[in-house]
Amino acid sequence: MKSFFQALLLLSMLLLNMLVSGCREGEETTVVEQPAISAPPLAPEDIQQQQHQSVTESALTEDMVNPGYEEKPEWFKNSFLDIRDDVAEAAERDKRVMLYFYQDGCPYCKMLLQDNFGQLAISDKTRQYFDVIAINIWGDREVTDFEGGETTEKAFAVAQRVMFTPTLQLLDEQGSEVLRINGYFPPHKFTAALDFVGQNMDKESTFREYLAKLAPEPASGKLHIETDYLQAPYQLADTLRQNQKPMLVMFEQQQCAACDELHGDILKREGSQQQLKRFDVVLLDMWSDEKIQTPDGKNMTVSDWAKQVKVNNAPSMLYFDTEGNEIIRIEAYFKSFHIQSVMDYVASGAYKDEPEFQRFIDVRAAHLRERGVEVNLMD
Repeated sequence: MKSFFQALLLLSMLLLNMLVSGCREGEETTVVEQPAISAPPLAPEDIQQQQHQSVTESALTEDMVNPGYEEKPEWFKNSFLDIRDDVAEAAERDKRVMLYFYQDGCPYCKMLLQDNFGQLAISDKTRQYFDVIAINIWGDREVTDFEGGETTEKAFAVAQRVMFTPTLQLLDEQGSEVLRINGYFPPHKFTAALDFVGQNMDKESTFREYLAKLAPEPASGKLHIETDYLQAPYQLADTLRQNQKPMLVMFEQQQCAACDELHGDILKREGSQQQLKRFDVVLLDMWSDEKIQTPDGKNMTVSDWAKQVKVNNAPSMLYFDTEGNEIIRIEAYFKSFHIQSVMDYVASGAYKDEPEFQRFIDVRAAHLRERGVEVNLMD
């Protein structure tokens, strides 16, 4: 009898082993050789949509990140992206809302997260004044916009005319935009923006006026007006109509270290010089009382025009089409590749077919690399 039970136990173990082995072999066969049994293959766009829906950024791990993904500070608000609710909740705690538009692989977003928010004084000040909400400009998460409409992150970014990353929208207690930062501000300038909006100074002056009262950076103290730029008197609407070329208007000031770098390095480069030839270029002192004719045909002082078009920083580079319409502007810290790409975007007319500058710059970078041109975003 004992031998019988031992034989039965041995037979059971053999059967169990065969069953387990069979299941494992079946799993491999189903996945590798017959994928249609478990699920039909997905098209690339379906895979991308499924990834957006099933893997949120908060769930990403080190082996499941997008290229260039940067971890955001844990104190960013974990929002349901109902912007109206976010504004109301912040106001109840005497705070305002900062919308942070970003994309993975953005070097300036990395600088903002590391160089700015990496400083305790800046992170503490930001947390004191704002609820910060991150919005991926290519994201598919559902957003409830300012009017209560249902949309997606990427559609919301388009509706807010986000052209650069990072873009920061600093909102008041009613959800109105107090200040927009299109691009990267270095720490000292970013701190000034936090104080200006966080302390409600927007009720007393413009950010441009507030910034001018702060101690300026060491600078050359001169305007960099080149001989091939347009010269005074400035009849910009007439020039556009006569020359039928797009126009670049640079608002600057004499005490401006960033202006010195722009003209002493970035605009001196061969690629920049080639692009500049495609424009009529004018450089204006943003504080000047000089009378000019604006691209839309109005007559006013430079300082009044700067205030009207909400120029807050020096340098600010505004691009206009031949009809006098503003196409795009740069008003933050960028290196040569981004500035040259904006020039190409406007001069080539690409903006007419591709309203999203970030898509254009990605394609342009890929084409340059195919031609053997090195693309360094931070050079």
